Amino acid sequence: MRESDRTPSLTEMLERCAGKDRQAFAQLYAATSAKLYGTVLRILKNERWSEEVLQEAYIKVWQKAGSFDAGKASPITWLVTLARNTAIDQLRREPAAANDADEMIDQLPGHFPDGEQKLAQSREQEQLLHCLKQLEDGRADLVRLAYLDGLSRIELAERFEQPVNTIKTWLHRALKQLKGCMS
Repeated sequence: MRESDRTPSLTEMLERCAGKDRQAFAQLYAATSAKLYGTVLRILKNERWSEEVLQEAYIKVWQKAGSFDAGKASPITWLVTLARNTAIDQLRREPAAANDADEMIDQLPGHFPDGEQKLAQSREQEQLLHCLKQLEDGRADLVRLAYLDGLSRIELAERFEQPVNTIKTWLHRALKQLKGCMS
């Protein structure tokens, strides 16, 4: 494989960003923006505001890439921490904006299911609960934390004291088992 065909690692991209390499920055953004956006959105709970804060976070990445130390944290942990802190700082500066988003949501017209829809939803919920009980010990909690509480794989790895790749495997297997049980 030629060197030009190889995708650089996040660490390499950050090192090149520290040298003000715009191409590396574009690659870094493409590789990490979805993850960082999810982190920011989970904190701010407003899409438009999250997009703005994400851009602010990437400005900080560009400015602080030289301070990244691979010996202290993984690149994704460093990036998520920077995005998370940017979102929290923004929330502290403008707490009213979070309330504005909640008020806008309250004003949206609601869809209320009829009796037949409620019954179908109730059956699906019962089936899902049954299927969750069929999972190995701890896997139901893992699925709930990941898909209902929005914890990242890194956060799950820390909570369950397992490597991130193990968490990915457990989630994949649990979802496959749930899909089979639900069908």
